[in-house]
Amino acid sequence: MDEIAQPVKPQDFAIPAGVFAETVTEVQHYTDHLFRFRITRPASFRFRSGEFVMIGLPNAEKPVFRAYSIASPSWDEEIEFFSIKVPDGPLTQHLQKLREGDTVLMRRKPTGTLVNDALLPGKRLYMFSTGTGIAPFASLIRDPETYEKFDEVILTHTCRQVAELRYGQELVAALQDDPLVGEMARAQLRHYCSVTREAFPVTGRITDLMESG
Repeated sequence: MDEIAQPVKPQDFAIPAGVFAETVTEVQHYTDHLFRFRITRPASFRFRSGEFVMIGLPNAEKPVFRAYSIASPSWDEEIEFFSIKVPDGPLTQHLQKLREGDTVLMRRKPTGTLVNDALLPGKRLYMFSTGTGIAPFASLIRDPETYEKFDEVILTHTCRQVAELRYGQELVAALQDDPLVGEMARAQLRHYCSVTREAFPVTGRITDLMESG
C-alpha cells in the first residue's frame, strides 16, 4: 500500500537567519478579498509610521518574502497589516489562511519614504488611497506627529464595493476616542469614501470626482 503523504507543517522548517519569528495575535476578514492581521512586535524592532517591511511564512526551506506596509503606528505594541487575498499569490494564498497562534516571519529592517520625516509641514496633508493602499495612511493617521505638522489631514479611500471600505471606516471611528490622538483626529482628520461598483452616496474614482468637483 502506498504511503499517504503528510502535509508539510511550518515547524518542519528552520527559521531563516536574520528574521524575526512572530506570533499572530488577531485575524479579521472583511470580505472574500480583504483581511487584516496583527502580530507580536519584537522589543528591538523600530520603525517610522508609514514604512513597510518584508514578511513571509515558515512554510518552505526558502520562504517567500513580500513587502507589506505596516498599518499600525510606530508606538503600537503590536504590528498590523492589511492585505488582499490572491488565490494564486506566492505568499497571499497562504497568508489568508492565518489563524491566531500561527507564526509570521519578518525581516529586521523596515524602509520607506512615506514618513513624516519626509513631509514638509503645511496647512493640509492629502492622502489618496484605493483598496489596501490605505495601509500606510492607517499608520500615519494614528501618529500624533502627523497632526502636529498639518492643520488638516485629509484621507480619501476608494474601493469597488461598500464592504471593502469597512477597515478604514472602523479605524477612523475608533480614532475619535483614542486617548493619544483622539482630540487631534476629531478636529483635524477628514475622511472621504467612494465606491466604484455599487450604490453609495459617493460613487466613482477619486480622480474623476476631483475633476467633476
